[in-house]
Amino acid sequence: MLDLPSAARLYLRPIQFVDTPVGRDGEVARLAGGLLWFSAYELIAVENGRRVLQRAISVAEAEADPRLGPISARITAPRPPLTLGPRTLRFDQPQVMAILNMTPDSFSDGGKHLGDPAAAAQSGVDMSIAGAAILDVGGESTRPGAETVWEGDEIARVVPVIERLAASGAAISIDTRKAAVMEAALAAGAHIVNDVSALLYDDRALEVVARAGCPVVLMHAADPKHGAKGKGAYTDVLVEVYDWLEARVEAAVAAGVDRSRIVVDPGIGFGKTLADNLALMNGLALFHGLGCPILLGASRKRIVGALANEAPAEQRLGGSLALALKGAALGVQLLRVHDVFESVQALRVWRGMQDAALTAPHAAV
Repeated sequence: MLDLPSAARLYLRPIQFVDTPVGRDGEVARLAGGLLWFSAYELIAVENGRRVLQRAISVAEAEADPRLGPISARITAPRPPLTLGPRTLRFDQPQVMAILNMTPDSFSDGGKHLGDPAAAAQSGVDMSIAGAAILDVGGESTRPGAETVWEGDEIARVVPVIERLAASGAAISIDTRKAAVMEAALAAGAHIVNDVSALLYDDRALEVVARAGCPVVLMHAADPKHGAKGKGAYTDVLVEVYDWLEARVEAAVAAGVDRSRIVVDPGIGFGKTLADNLALMNGLALFHGLGCPILLGASRKRIVGALANEAPAEQRLGGSLALALKGAALGVQLLRVHDVFESVQALRVWRGMQDAALTAPHAAV
């Protein structure tokens, strides 16, 4: 048994990924039932907000320890599929969630489809054909400084599009913080609620999701009122975002949301510095400890511009693909993107390399 600080909070981050589990029985573990295997964990122990222990341990050591075993079990457990109308979304490989904004002021594609639900729906169908597993429809910009949209206007923007997409058989997510918009979108045919406030913005939101029994994405964003810090305020952003999301998952479960229907999102960009975002990207595998699928939304965000000579949003494809592939390499199950064709193509090539590694000659040794 490991000698662990008795009062510390413990975390496990999968590390030392390997090409294949063949010939390594008992040495490696499969990450969340997906395409990745790993041979060790980074063990982190935190007391009073400080890391007091940080070292690598074997998978076997973690599984055998009474405090770490349950965390390891959550990390390796396959994520149950989601039934989304006529479609079933499986998490054994990364999937793409396509962004479809019905807004005048979103940072990247504001105004592109506003006022033309038929054209927006056709764009969504085209993204499905290109390989998007989910279409994420939003009627309010969440960029910094964006004005709050009255729920009636938000409903008017998204419902006609959702109705058309539902008729096409697409899997649909509604990107909103407002309970009334959630209700209207679900009634129109949406299947998932994607809330950047993790069901905290609207007092009725948690009740709506629990009553509907629908899947929900809980995202971390700066919100001092509910314990989520903002830019420059983190001592250890990776651990603190993990703790906050864990609390939101438990609150949702306590309110009647089935844990198997919860997806978590660390919220790249939302009230975080470049250093914060980079720490979250590099540490993404830690969030598997929550036992939920992970959504990564980094497409065209400020992190790309900050690292690429201040490239404007429409010129951030390369950086967005780099972030998406980093997420895939760390086991992220859902990638929320603007550039569907390119992202799907990148993932297919990544998947091909993963498959080839499993069947290479050395795999049989």
